[in-house]
Amino acid sequence: LVKGAIIAIDAAPFKQWYMQHYGEELGIKKGREAKLEVTKKSKGVEAKLAARREGHKIDPHLDEQFSTGRLYASIASRPGQCGRCDGYILEGKELEFYVR
Repeated sequence: LVKGAIIAIDAAPFKQWYMQHYGEELGIKKGREAKLEVTKKSKGVEAKLAARREGHKIDPHLDEQFSTGRLYASIASRPGQCGRCDGYILEGKELEFYVR
């Protein structure tokens, strides 16, 4: 691992965060319906989730990656002896370049 390397990471933690933050599931393939567990939510929580969803749109390339379960990421720091590093998920023009 070196700084600037493009790697594939597991999408599960990001899917869980998105589900909790926006209240909708990511990476559902066309023709299939989401299997959502119905949980009781207060009116305040429902209003908050609806406000977050308003005007929010996800990139189709990124949604496609969530359906496969793998995300492309770039390493932004130099990994040390323990192998821990920081980075960011690719999106937009940069993701289009690496998907080709």
